[in-house]
Amino acid sequence: MSRSTLIALVVVAIVAVGIGGYLAYDTFLRGDSVPALALPSSSPEAGASTTPSTAATAEPSAAASEAADPSASADAGSSDLAGVWTVAAAEAGYRVREQLANLPAESDAVGRTDAVTGSITLAGDGDAVQLTEGSLEVDTTTITSDEGRRDNRMRSEGLETDAFPTATFVITQPIEVPAAALAGTATDVTLVGDLTLHGVTQPVEIPARAQLVDGQVQVAGSYTFPLGEFDIVAPNVGGFIVSIADEGALEFLVAFSQG
Repeated sequence: MSRSTLIALVVVAIVAVGIGGYLAYDTFLRGDSVPALALPSSSPEAGASTTPSTAATAEPSAAASEAADPSASADAGSSDLAGVWTVAAAEAGYRVREQLANLPAESDAVGRTDAVTGSITLAGDGDAVQLTEGSLEVDTTTITSDEGRRDNRMRSEGLETDAFPTATFVITQPIEVPAAALAGTATDVTLVGDLTLHGVTQPVEIPARAQLVDGQVQVAGSYTFPLGEFDIVAPNVGGFIVSIADEGALEFLVAFSQG
């Protein structure tokens, strides 16, 4: 075999492997653009739903909410709000920027589930309201994305949901609930607690936004972290590593109802 023929065969093999790797990425791992989970808007809109959704969903105004449910008013912000609030509706999941070898990432892979349970405890002192306890549990085996084959891979790679079927977050530091949030305005809060993901527990501070609307405490947040912090290894497809500079994000949107 001549040297030129050998070189040609090597080039063809490299191209074939590259195309095969990209097709594997395109088939199994590339995601679609999905809006981040965010608190519903408090702008008026007739017939708007009170169920948490993405940022594009509108909600009744804070004034209308207070008229419908006095507990949504900041004036009722202590004893009337004290007690245990349980998850009424929720959505949680992951967001990962995918990249195959040196190819540019085209979109995020996003997986979500509504299999979220948990509760928070509010305590009132005068006009002040404090979140004293709270915990959430997510059934990771029910997380789905836009691609079933990606979800199947997550059972044994990445999140490894077969081995680690739950993720939990437990509040470890009381949180003062801002008066603006009690009045129905989305307000920044920081959730301090222990996050258990992929069988690893780490203390975290999660930036979030909260509001009291229609008698529900609504909280949305996102926590970005190095995958290695939770011993998560990016999936490997055909020898090609898919990663996002070793970072991923946990997203959630939860509505709590009293009682």
